[in-house]
Amino acid sequence: MANFGELLRRMRQDASLTIEELAESSGLSVRGIGDLERGRRAVPQRSTVAALALGLGLDDAGRARLLAAARAARPAGGPSGDGRLPRGVEDFVGRRAELDRIHSLAASVGSGYCPVVAVSGPPGIGKSSLALQATRELGGTFHAGRTVVDLRGMDEEPPGPEKLLLRCLKAFGVPDRDLARSGPEDHPEMYREALAEQPRLLVLDNAVNEAQVRPLLPGVGQSMVIITSRRMLTGLDNVHRMPLGELTQAEAEAMLAGIVGPERAGAEAAAMARIAELCGSLPLALRVAGNWLATRTGWSAERYAERLSAQGRRLDSLVAGDVRVAAAFDLSYRPLSPRAARLFRLLALVYGPDTSAAGAGILTGLDLFDAEDALEELVETGLLGTVHDRYRLHDLLRLFAEGRLQGEETAADADTASTSLRHWLLETAVLAGRWYEPGHGAPATPPVLADLSDRDKARQWLKAEGDNWLGALRAAAVAGEHALVLETAEAMHWFSDGWAFWGHWTEVFRTAVASARAEGDRLAEATQLNYLAWAVTISDGRPDEGVKCAAQALEAAQEAGDLVQQGWSHTYSALALARLGEHSAAAEHNGLAADLFSRTGERQGAVAAMIGRGLALYAAHRHQEAVDSYQETLAVVEEAAETFEASFLLNFRANVRGLLSDVLIALERWDDAVEQLNLSAEDSRLNESTGLESRAFARLGRAHLGAGRVDEATAAYLAVTALGAAAEPDSLTEARTHLAQHGPTDGAGTDSEA
Repeated sequence: MANFGELLRRMRQDASLTIEELAESSGLSVRGIGDLERGRRAVPQRSTVAALALGLGLDDAGRARLLAAARAARPAGGPSGDGRLPRGVEDFVGRRAELDRIHSLAASVGSGYCPVVAVSGPPGIGKSSLALQATRELGGTFHAGRTVVDLRGMDEEPPGPEKLLLRCLKAFGVPDRDLARSGPEDHPEMYREALAEQPRLLVLDNAVNEAQVRPLLPGVGQSMVIITSRRMLTGLDNVHRMPLGELTQAEAEAMLAGIVGPERAGAEAAAMARIAELCGSLPLALRVAGNWLATRTGWSAERYAERLSAQGRRLDSLVAGDVRVAAAFDLSYRPLSPRAARLFRLLALVYGPDTSAAGAGILTGLDLFDAEDALEELVETGLLGTVHDRYRLHDLLRLFAEGRLQGEETAADADTASTSLRHWLLETAVLAGRWYEPGHGAPATPPVLADLSDRDKARQWLKAEGDNWLGALRAAAVAGEHALVLETAEAMHWFSDGWAFWGHWTEVFRTAVASARAEGDRLAEATQLNYLAWAVTISDGRPDEGVKCAAQALEAAQEAGDLVQQGWSHTYSALALARLGEHSAAAEHNGLAADLFSRTGERQGAVAAMIGRGLALYAAHRHQEAVDSYQETLAVVEEAAETFEASFLLNFRANVRGLLSDVLIALERWDDAVEQLNLSAEDSRLNESTGLESRAFARLGRAHLGAGRVDEATAAYLAVTALGAAAEPDSLTEARTHLAQHGPTDGAGTDSEA
């Protein structure tokens, strides 16, 4: 039998076609056909043979002869490249969604363009492991070969496209003599044809940038390419992007168990869980920690967890042989521009888990656009993650940034940056909080790098920056900036009603109490103690502690001679005592509060005292009198509506209607209760008071259940769970209990805003 090249030439000549004419009729290149006839390139796959047969106009017998010659000329053995695949990991865990997506793309091969997947993420996130796992799983799909090429993106001089093309062609099984005959100028076309004509999977691992990989991306054909890079490779077109994040806690624990062995992992489960958490669920850190434990059987997991708990030494402890987590981070840090590198270091000073571009600008002194550019460089290089408009350092990268900060910034420069951030956060928090304070509202002068032009934007800023301004408040107290602490806490007082279950109000007001004492200001101390009494009673559910705080507030207010704060201390005493079931004592304090508010003309306090009176009547089972009292309170509030600040009005109206509904439910006046609760929920929503809104929906569930309307009750309880962690805890528990028995759960319990 003639070899393939000879047979192809003879058939072309018999058809009276030039190479150019066959190229046009078959859709193949002139050079490709010429190389096949001269034996200068590997024998083509079935699709190329079919195109040649069509272009030659062969009948079935001729097509069979040409295909048989192609088969006979192929070298024996398995698919090219498979024998040189790097070693994967047997204990691979997680990433099922990503692998399923890769499988789906692989199934589309041959329908048009070759799919290209760009896997990106921070150092140590497991990009290469994912690519290798996909390569192993797809072995049956790409029978012409699976090839992994290390692009050495972290080298000082990574190889360029020409060297990589040659390396790929050799991995594809192209003979050296063919490569030498064709020369570098023909390698790109040979490369494209190899990927177009044969079903191959090519992994381009550890790419440095777009310029390195762009010439390696195929067009149409039967192949697929997976690129891994620490960079996002934003400049590449027509690629399927796959950014990787940390593993889940369960996956991280499973990975550790796979390394150290299930028996040991099961015996030290709590310590293993702690190690996974301290590793930030970062695969590289988990592998280092697991290998370290696996080779040191004399160490308990608990002892190693204690070692990792020391933040200043954690990265030093994440070393196993010649593998160091910090070294992987350093490879991404060293190529940064000076501006981005300095920002990376200063991000260690951020108080919370993430920051905004404005915060980065304050830290560095850059204008907003320059700060955004520096942040995006860090994102592009995989050193910074993003969620919406927030930027987040992985916990281990934060520790690395702290080390670079100490090593490359002076203490004075770091202190200046930290102070600037602290003052900006607290001063902006004051302006935002005052949107909710009666008599204030929009700031007279727009704040720096923050849009507080309306209440909604103020609320969004306070919640988004909650962990940051709370951390700044702590730092201000340590720095002795007590006036700033007090000003911030005071501005938070009315805002806290709408975000009652944030979980940090006790700390905010306790910190302010300490600052007031440091300043020797007894009136400020009384005020903050009253706020603290509210926080521990309502937010924390500890009314016994609320009674103590209110008593201390009364003592301070009496010493300061302030009747208004004395009135509020009695109000909060009544609130806490009522929660404890001591209704007679609560009624006594409430009466004293009403008298003090009447004498001072404190309108908000007077309404609060009226609410307390209704609570006392309800507790005494004087239900109709309680209904009359609450309706009177609503009438008083409505009559004086124009004199109240909008937030105060909505808050009190929603609260009174909710309390009124309790009495109506007790009287089995179900429809009247539903009417009041719908109004209460609407007022709460308008006031952005999630806690009160969740209470309204929980009460609505009770009212519908009382009337025998289970479906309506289920809908109300679903509305509670939809509010997530910002809902009142008791209401959330009540809703979940009902839904577990009567309806679906929606997976709620995580607050999208908190």
